[in-house]
Amino acid sequence: MLDQSYYSKTDEIIEHYGKDARSLIPIMQDIQAEYRYLPGELLTYVAEQIGITEAKAYSVATFYENFSFEAKGKYVIKVCDGTACHVRKSMPVLEALWKELGLSKKKHTTDDMMFTVETVSCLGACGLAPTMMVNEDVHPSMTPEKALAVIEELRGRG
Repeated sequence: MLDQSYYSKTDEIIEHYGKDARSLIPIMQDIQAEYRYLPGELLTYVAEQIGITEAKAYSVATFYENFSFEAKGKYVIKVCDGTACHVRKSMPVLEALWKELGLSKKKHTTDDMMFTVETVSCLGACGLAPTMMVNEDVHPSMTPEKALAVIEELRGRG
């Protein structure tokens, strides 16, 4: 059950875009930007408010990969495992992050909600492989040691 403040903020977002089915994606983007994920309860609420079915809202949200129904950490780390990154040893980078943060294929976010680690098929920076992103920042030519140094720097920021 979400706090009433989530619904109040969602009402502000809906008001900004208008109660129209065409507003669904920008509304979902703003909700996810606000909370770092898309709470299912809010998606249902948005569907009611803009006059679409819950099924339609969920079909749109699940179609696009960047929408997440799971809460993510303050720092979302994406490790590329596309061909160029994989052959240049991106998996040892991923494994070092998992080990350092106590994460795995099944557990993506630290208990303190500080870090989320995901693998992606491509970050579009093949010439910089292996590549890792932290939120919007690209980190090229990664090694396990460099990845752990990034984690330490982020921990220092809080």
